[in-house]
Amino acid sequence: MNDDASYLREALRLAAKGRGQTSPNPAVGAVIVREGQIVGSGFHTWKGVHHAEVLALAEAGDQSRGATAYVSLEPCSHMGRTPPCITGLREAGVARVVCAMEDPNPLVKGKGIASLRAAGIQVDVLSEFTAEAEKLNEAFVHFMRTGRPLVMLKSAVTLDGKIAAPWDNSGWITSEHARAHVQQLRHHCDAILTGIGTLLSDNCLLTDRSGLERSRPLLRIVVDSLLRTPPDSKMVQTCQGDVLVATTSAADPSRKTLMEQAGVRVVAFDGARGRVSLSKLVDYLASQQCLSLMIEAGSKINWAALEEEIIDKIFFYYAPKILGGLQSLPVAGGTGKMSRAEAILLERVQLHTIPPDEFAVEAYVVKA
Repeated sequence: MNDDASYLREALRLAAKGRGQTSPNPAVGAVIVREGQIVGSGFHTWKGVHHAEVLALAEAGDQSRGATAYVSLEPCSHMGRTPPCITGLREAGVARVVCAMEDPNPLVKGKGIASLRAAGIQVDVLSEFTAEAEKLNEAFVHFMRTGRPLVMLKSAVTLDGKIAAPWDNSGWITSEHARAHVQQLRHHCDAILTGIGTLLSDNCLLTDRSGLERSRPLLRIVVDSLLRTPPDSKMVQTCQGDVLVATTSAADPSRKTLMEQAGVRVVAFDGARGRVSLSKLVDYLASQQCLSLMIEAGSKINWAALEEEIIDKIFFYYAPKILGGLQSLPVAGGTGKMSRAEAILLERVQLHTIPPDEFAVEAYVVKA
């Protein structure tokens, strides 16, 4: 069992190397072990096409016969861009397969394992690694179980929960170290969203500046009810089919035409009080096979997202600063909750230390 754990950890380590490069597929790693030695390994990337098991089997060659395959996720049993991995494992003569979790796709869950067992191959699922494997592919797992992208609210805040001062907001709340960590989060997401207020004040790009390869461009979204997005803004000027403006039917048609001529996708999502419906936007993203959305916005959009109950998790970066005052903007504005009993609850709270003096809080919204 100790050897199983060691090899499965290696498969998970390999899978992590593919994060950001596999969407809408999961990140998967695999190793082939024969007589106590790793004879083949691989991890999946969308660009590389081949799945982790296929790459590992190819490297192992004839040594796959009678070997054990360790895979971070149940081998696929359906035809996609490539043939099912279970076929390759059977044909290679693998004697045993060890995986960390079943495929969460309800249409295929357990079928790969059942097919391998029917072919006489021993299959073991090590449940003690399931939580780690699910975390590695949490957006994919969430999408498969709910049909909706995993929505994360990210914010940089002072210790007293403020995100902006009433006057001068030049500079940053958090350090360069924290901002570099944010780029890792962006790299793992399919889409990022901000509001027109943030765009007008910061003229932000909202790009993935991790320097790492992606399976598809980061979709940059602006919530803009009346289409006030400037044609000369950095986002519009750098658009390469990767910018979406979420608006309403009240927007000026001529401005819609102007945006579309610049290559910007403009879609109306009418909501209450003339505002953009964020829940309709999330449904639209689901239809585009967008597995994950990160919200980096101001106080109003943050509260709107919480109020519409589209947020699944939060990732707040805390700086050792205090702004104070009633005019400094809180992380979530709006009407808020009127009583403590109505407070939005969080669970599975995890702290991330960012040396020397900052930290981040990652937590999941408790769903009704």
